[in-house]
Amino acid sequence: MADSAYIAGLAIRGVDVSNPPRHSAVVRITHWISALSFIGLLVSGIGILLAHPRFYWGETGGIGTPSLFDLPLPFMLGGPSGWGRYLHFQSAWLCVLNGLLYVASGFAGRHFRNNLMPARHDLAGSSIRRAFAKPDAADALRYNPIQRITYLIVIFGLFPLMIWTGLAMSPAVTSVFPVLVTVLGGHQCARTIHFVASIVLVLFVFVHIAMVARSGFRKRVGAMITGRVARGMEGL
Repeated sequence: MADSAYIAGLAIRGVDVSNPPRHSAVVRITHWISALSFIGLLVSGIGILLAHPRFYWGETGGIGTPSLFDLPLPFMLGGPSGWGRYLHFQSAWLCVLNGLLYVASGFAGRHFRNNLMPARHDLAGSSIRRAFAKPDAADALRYNPIQRITYLIVIFGLFPLMIWTGLAMSPAVTSVFPVLVTVLGGHQCARTIHFVASIVLVLFVFVHIAMVARSGFRKRVGAMITGRVARGMEGL
């Protein structure tokens, strides 16, 4: 019913309902900026990780102290963490500002309500099972229930956690707002949670890319560039 109302609204505004927009300009722009900042965060994060691939729990931790777990990576003390931290900092702020623009636009334009908030029938077993099937032409114009739920969790759960734990690792920030780190249990707790959340985010991105490829890579990427599904490709 929500999709029908959306299409009817487009018709009233004179939009070609035979090929309605799949993504707004703000969604497309913020999507590609997010992709760029994610690459920067991933590359720089690996550089930082190689400088000390050990994780602890509590306030302090370092060489000679018991670790919570170690990663099977080369230990490069004083390695690429310098440029890594700079790139990570710049990419993080780009991601945060871009995310704020996306969220503000999403609420103002009712993107979350119209496109991401699942309806009651979306949570039915048949709808969930259909989400794992290869999408047909009608599915090209909307998100399936799994996508809606996952995107909402990532946008309003995982990303805020990444930002929170990232700020909690900054001595300059926590000196002004110590509650950011004390409620987590310490700086090393924040670092460990940040790492685990980043792994979940990387897995989400890989699954996202796999689902895009499965549902028609050219069609989905084209829609994220132009805003519309190319004619003749709706069911591909």
